[in-house]
Amino acid sequence: MSRRAPFVPDGVPVLSRGRHRSPRKGACFMEMASFLAGERWSDHPECTHPVLATLARCVNDLLDETHRQRLVTMIPEVVGLNPDDPRVATALVLTTARAALPVSAEERQNVMALAILNAEGILAEQDGRSPGQLSKASRAALATSPAAERWARIHLARMGFNAAAVRPANAAKVVALAVDGIARACVDDPEERLVKLLRDGIDVVVAFAPLAPAAVPVTWVAPTTTSAATSAHSPARTPIR
Repeated sequence: MSRRAPFVPDGVPVLSRGRHRSPRKGACFMEMASFLAGERWSDHPECTHPVLATLARCVNDLLDETHRQRLVTMIPEVVGLNPDDPRVATALVLTTARAALPVSAEERQNVMALAILNAEGILAEQDGRSPGQLSKASRAALATSPAAERWARIHLARMGFNAAAVRPANAAKVVALAVDGIARACVDDPEERLVKLLRDGIDVVVAFAPLAPAAVPVTWVAPTTTSAATSAHSPARTPIR
């Protein structure tokens, strides 16, 4: 049985996958954020933390048409959400890896377990805490994959914590792998998990913002700018863009 297309009121943007050279070609989550922020049409706007923007782009691209439209109400929330706290990237790595580890394919679980343990240690250092303790959420995620946890602990014992792994560019790669792992997981509800992951990611970044971004008044009128993005559409399963 085919899925019914979601009801979308007149004037509300219909999100689609990939980059779009102009609004006339369609829009993804972050391109609509660039429009609301008054920036040049782009899926990499300055108004949003770059790792959160990666999360939004990946979720947008890996959802089906029905679930993608549920992201529309979240778009205004990322406009102006770009705190400069260095813990933001670390927290997003931790959030996405914890979500992906229990459902990812076995060959990806080691990476997710290592990302969790490393991010916990780095975040503890950034907070001025002892790096030995794990949060309840991390312990629960690691408990689903004991072999991956053992591998990650052995690796960390040899190599130590890696602060470079949670810098924005590298953190974005881990986030993209986590999203792709959930999208490909053999579970009944990967789309629901991805929608929730973006919701959780936004909430994580809000917690580090010194002040909540001012509410963006939204009237969903199709943007008329014809500025071209620098690249054509990305492939359907490209994990990061």
